[in-house]
Amino acid sequence: MKNVQTKLQIPSPDCNGNPFCGATQWSRKKIAVKSGKQLLTTQSYNMKKLIFLLLISASAVAQLQKTEPPFWYAGMQNPELQIMFYGKNIAQYDVSVTNNVVITGVQKTQNPNYVFVTIDTKNVPASDLTFSFKNKNKVAFTKNYSLKSRKKDSALRKGFDSSDLIYLIMPDRFANGNPGNDSTADSAEKADRSKPGSRHGGDIEGIIKNLDYIKELGATAIWNTPLCEDNAPRGSYHGYAQSDVYRIDPRYGTNEDYLRLSSELHKRDMKLILDYVTNHWGSEHWMVKDLPTYDWIHQFPGYAQSNYRMATQFDPNAADIDHKYCVDGWFVQSMPDLNQANPLVNKYLIQNAIWWIEYADLDGFRVDTYSYCDKKGISEWTKAIMDEYPHFNITGEVWMNDQAQMAYWQKDSKIGALQSYNSHLPSVMDFTLQGAMMSALNEDKGEWDKGAVKFYDNFTNDFLYPDIDNILVFAENHDTNRLNEVYKNDFKKYQLAMSLIATVRGIPQIYYGSEIGMAGDKAKGDPDIRHDFPGGWNGDANNAFTSVGRDAQQKQFFDFSSKLFNWRKSAGVIHKGKTKQYLPQDNVYVYFRYDDQKSVMVVLNNSNEARTFKTSRFAESIGNFKSGKDVISGKTVDLKNDVSIEAKSAYILELN
Repeated sequence: MKNVQTKLQIPSPDCNGNPFCGATQWSRKKIAVKSGKQLLTTQSYNMKKLIFLLLISASAVAQLQKTEPPFWYAGMQNPELQIMFYGKNIAQYDVSVTNNVVITGVQKTQNPNYVFVTIDTKNVPASDLTFSFKNKNKVAFTKNYSLKSRKKDSALRKGFDSSDLIYLIMPDRFANGNPGNDSTADSAEKADRSKPGSRHGGDIEGIIKNLDYIKELGATAIWNTPLCEDNAPRGSYHGYAQSDVYRIDPRYGTNEDYLRLSSELHKRDMKLILDYVTNHWGSEHWMVKDLPTYDWIHQFPGYAQSNYRMATQFDPNAADIDHKYCVDGWFVQSMPDLNQANPLVNKYLIQNAIWWIEYADLDGFRVDTYSYCDKKGISEWTKAIMDEYPHFNITGEVWMNDQAQMAYWQKDSKIGALQSYNSHLPSVMDFTLQGAMMSALNEDKGEWDKGAVKFYDNFTNDFLYPDIDNILVFAENHDTNRLNEVYKNDFKKYQLAMSLIATVRGIPQIYYGSEIGMAGDKAKGDPDIRHDFPGGWNGDANNAFTSVGRDAQQKQFFDFSSKLFNWRKSAGVIHKGKTKQYLPQDNVYVYFRYDDQKSVMVVLNNSNEARTFKTSRFAESIGNFKSGKDVISGKTVDLKNDVSIEAKSAYILELN
């Protein structure tokens, strides 16, 4: 049946747009058979009827090319559903729907190839609906549409939080589990591992095959850079120039493969975080090629570059033109900027995000370039999702270098309230801490503004955040320099960095490969900080996914990381405890994480010399505790006497 349908021809233009006319004219013809001139037999008539129906079906397929969301769910808190139908001149038709479902709005745009139909799904059970498209009261074609049942307690799903460790993966560079999908017929860019900036073949199957490795490391959640289709002609491996946001890129696998990834994670009590992009799509997105409205994207007309000055979003003295070029300017020329101020656009993005949560059983979002979006629009987007899933979590990329400016974007910020603004965003990323880490651990001499004091200064501003436990802490990600590049693979400095990330407030995130010593220099270009994970491809010299496959350096890095992060899993005092920090002395930084039952003393010696210090200075935090056991070495440290610590090393002491 599929082969027959693909060979059918669309009726010729002289049918004046009537999808049935070609079939109708043909059906009136008489057919001659070899035995002589006679009318159709019963058998040939039935065959002809079948072909007639196929022609009608093919005509409908030609007329209706896209329906998004492709299906929906019954019982959502917000019963309003906006369905986009796309096809050649589809706006000429009137639309109706079965099952006594109420159509509350039909919006047609200046592009006749779109119609947006809003229905009320309140009290409508999971069922199949039928939309009819009529021309002069005659049904031209129909479209079946499913309202599916939600998973049990879907609305109550719990997102990632401070008890988690997030493992950030760039899928194309992690592991190639299925070489058969490295290049596909409908993908513009083919795999070529010899080129740093091309596709290398990593995929969802590769991630699934290595989930046990990630769990062994101690991670409890994974965040993949975008997996939806990015059909850019080059540089598509990063996924941020999406061309279809309802379809997994075929070079990563299928939508069903993504569901399988979610299921395999949940079997391991791990979580799945989707990297969502609200700010822009790729220039190859099918809607960008046939815009529903002129203002679906920001136009000047056409392209204009963002100035990247996010402070213009709240600067009371900002010039309008500077604000406009920040918010409306394109991130890069190949990524048209979406206009969240357009209600059709924002509703489309809201529903797409909710669809993925339901469909793939997600546990959270990381939102790319959050603070470049229209402030009002992105607030509405975030609130709509959190209203549906009150225990979900979303962390936004707010890449700024001032805590007050970052805190502005967190939900219920008192700083935002000064301008009557609430983003409703539960979590932001601690870029100031990340910036401090890139320099502080290379500053061996503690000075007024250098070395460990940078960490202390960062945490003095914690009061600015409305929910300090719900911010993302990290030393690096896919856009920054590699930690081990900055530290020149100095294992002791890596230990200090991870000890800090694992024990401070917030949600720790690590970047794939750092746990085995992977490095990379951003100055050489983004591909250099996004190397292939060794062992992810057949024929790799060594396989760092396995203990026996790791070389000495990889083993040293991994064994330490695994021990640290697996300890953290059950360290509730780290997840939700309070913090008390002490001014660094001689580049030695001491802080405590504590609650009513437990206390952990963290000592970071950032000096290039061994240090000895008196514990009496920390009496208010040590209290009646006599000793502490280091979670890495197992060494017991006597707190009644002076404590000595080696150069560039850490203690994480569980106090007894």
